[in-house]
Amino acid sequence: MKRNLTDTVARNAKPKPDGKPAKYTDGGGLYLLARADSKYWRYDYTHNGKRKTLALGIYPDVGLKLARERHQEARELLAQGIDPSRDKQAKQEAAVMANRNTFELVAREWLAKQTGRRTEQTQADMLARLENHVFPWIGRISIADVHQRDVMKCLQRLVDAGKLASAKKMKIAIGQVFKYAMSTGRTEKNPVLLLPEEAVPAVKENSHAAILNPKEIGGLMRAISVYDGSTATQTALQLSAYLFQRPGEIRHMEWSEVDLEQGLWSIPGSKMKAGNDHVVPLPSQAITLLKEIQPVTGRSRYVFPSIRSNDRPMSENTVRQALRNLGYENGTMTAHGFRSMASTSLYEMGFSAELIERQLAHTIGSKVRRAYDKSRNLPERASMMQTWADHLDSLRDGAEVIPLFRSA
Repeated sequence: MKRNLTDTVARNAKPKPDGKPAKYTDGGGLYLLARADSKYWRYDYTHNGKRKTLALGIYPDVGLKLARERHQEARELLAQGIDPSRDKQAKQEAAVMANRNTFELVAREWLAKQTGRRTEQTQADMLARLENHVFPWIGRISIADVHQRDVMKCLQRLVDAGKLASAKKMKIAIGQVFKYAMSTGRTEKNPVLLLPEEAVPAVKENSHAAILNPKEIGGLMRAISVYDGSTATQTALQLSAYLFQRPGEIRHMEWSEVDLEQGLWSIPGSKMKAGNDHVVPLPSQAITLLKEIQPVTGRSRYVFPSIRSNDRPMSENTVRQALRNLGYENGTMTAHGFRSMASTSLYEMGFSAELIERQLAHTIGSKVRRAYDKSRNLPERASMMQTWADHLDSLRDGAEVIPLFRSA
């Protein structure tokens, strides 16, 4: 088998100029996937007629030589009719079961108990961070034997890589795992509490860029109306503006949640940031858009399915990239910016804070009041949503496109 990569190529591997991941193949299905956040060894293979991908580690912690050794071991398993991914999973489970009090096992147990308190996506993101940045270093250690220095080394890798936001999130998560372990009698200490404040430098908060000027909003809506990409992407852009829900909620919209006759989109709490059910009144423009796209994606689970699978939603980067293709850079307008755009405008239009905040699905009041939030003020919110959609249309039809387009 011909090998293509060298240590120099692996060391200098970078994403594509447009920010998309770049593949550096080594032969036999092994490749280095260079992304903006890190570089990942992957092995694409086929088992029982199904294409699969096996993660072999993160570069440079796993160098070219070790990646090739793991690749060869996986190929040998495959030659014996064994699925390398299942073999890896079985070995990991066996290692965890060997000590039921390892940090990884306790962390997974703690995370499982958060189900229902967080959205499915938040749960998945947290697990991925733990698997990538914590478990490889302290996952196999008995949680009672994990010391302050172990946690510090784990976090320092993220700090040294400039991933301060991830380091902050992992510090909080690790502390919560220890708090849970103490409550279940598996350790008597929480080393995170002993870490100095400067262990993780403060993260500079950046607000989501949004267009707020009415004339520029009109230009944005005009630009979206002539978007020449896929119909699904254009519709996702339009609904992002009309409905101003979170980007993850838009792309995870399912046909089973939409009632076009009643004009309602009912989002289950498992998908919401605060974990509460949420109802979005659909203005007539949104209903029309959904009816137009239904013949295209109506057989899929998701209104906006992935181009690779009808059982998965579109990529989280789709709307962001579409905005960039229209000439709106991240510093000007983001997918999340539609929420700020609507919120600011609606306040200026005289709508009450209660209506706006409820439609944004921001938590209001006590737990008892929140139990009734999903339908509270529904007629008033429906009227506000229709007024907002009509307002966007009027800005679109009466404004010139602001010259934000990039030159060819």
